Amino acid sequence: MYYLAIDIGASSGRHILGSVENGKLVIEEMYRFPNGMKKKDGSLIWDVEALAAHVKAGIAACVSKGKTPSYIGIDTWAVDYVLLDREGKPIGDAFGYRDSRTEGMDQKVYEKIPEAELYVRTGIQKAMFNTVYQLEAVKQTSPEQLEKAETLLMIPDYLGYCLTGKACSEYTNATTGQLVKAGESEWDYELIERLGLPRRIFKPLRMPGYVVGPLSEEVEAETGCVGAKVILPPTHDTGSAVVAVPTNEEDVIYISSGTWSLIGVERLVPDTSAKSQAHNFTNEGGFDLRYRYLKNITGLWMIQSMKKELGGDYTFDMLCNMAKEYDNTPLRVDPNDSRFLAPDSMIAEVKAAVGKEDLSIGEMFSVVYHSLADCYRKSVAEIEEMLGRPMKAIHIVGGGCKDDYLCALTARACEKPVYAGPIEATAIGNLASQMIATGVFSDLAEARNVIFDSFDVKRV
Repeated sequence: MYYLAIDIGASSGRHILGSVENGKLVIEEMYRFPNGMKKKDGSLIWDVEALAAHVKAGIAACVSKGKTPSYIGIDTWAVDYVLLDREGKPIGDAFGYRDSRTEGMDQKVYEKIPEAELYVRTGIQKAMFNTVYQLEAVKQTSPEQLEKAETLLMIPDYLGYCLTGKACSEYTNATTGQLVKAGESEWDYELIERLGLPRRIFKPLRMPGYVVGPLSEEVEAETGCVGAKVILPPTHDTGSAVVAVPTNEEDVIYISSGTWSLIGVERLVPDTSAKSQAHNFTNEGGFDLRYRYLKNITGLWMIQSMKKELGGDYTFDMLCNMAKEYDNTPLRVDPNDSRFLAPDSMIAEVKAAVGKEDLSIGEMFSVVYHSLADCYRKSVAEIEEMLGRPMKAIHIVGGGCKDDYLCALTARACEKPVYAGPIEATAIGNLASQMIATGVFSDLAEARNVIFDSFDVKRV
């Protein structure tokens, strides 16, 4: 039996087919496609119809290769959404989280609910791209869209809707928007009403493992995929990635490393204390009603952006080796500074931040690498402070675990053993969640043991 993980990130998407052979999880990439925010009328938006077309094309690619999946799960980034009218048609554009329209919307929200109370109710760290601020921006600029809307779907929920015709809201992704009750698995409808948002658009939340339904007849005809069912993994990509952290040990920190770096631990109860808020920790919903107690740090976005600006003359390995020549650079930037969120030129922004226009390419990359490692070190110290005990090790999963230099800097800065892998953590966690739901694995612990045995995990 084949399972299909459709894992879509900010810059690309891929269809990863999974099966269990001889007790090991085997994966195969079947289809890959580009993604990215597009500028339209001065705003940054997602082309969700193109994404839906790629989702279906990838399913068709599996069928054409004789490997028809029985179950299909979709994960993407968080916070962004699509509004549907009563006919089930999209309303307006699907704005991207890097769009600037949320500037100042935090103060509008706090006029209705104080910031401290918002954290206590939801447990979610403040980020200007959170869904709560995005919806406030809609209220301020396009209130007619909310008046017409009947359903709000996060991006992976919308793509699942395109496959099945059934609207379904998944829990882990919903929590990231700052509108779900901390410690519970339902929308905070009292909060929603205080914010002046239409209650009707927030549909009941479904947990990972919920079977949305079969592909619609139209999609079956279009893809040739007959009999497959869409099933919910943790649809937030980090939620799926954490499932794939290959250990059942306690007191372990994970870093889901990619465009963003999500650093944290798993907890069974959220911490919505004032101290937790002061450290800007978030309590995102996770698989099996666990909480992803983490900090959201700008990750390889800066590295990726600078490489793109330099053109095609440099590989990541070349840039990494150039950075190592400046291993002792004292210069640092704050990767979480809003100036790095969506600058016209990342290179110019980094040079301006350190006040050195003649910064060489090697030192520029070294500055960012060291700054990221410093962020990790500070976050590890804060996690240990909040939990009241030291952590034993750090597991880095996702594409960033391939960056040996950043892994080594992390081990050096945090003074802890670092384990790197698996690389395809998000897709693997997506697949493992589907397999737990359908009885291939008995529980999360067994799935993690199989993941450890199936993929390369190396100590740095």
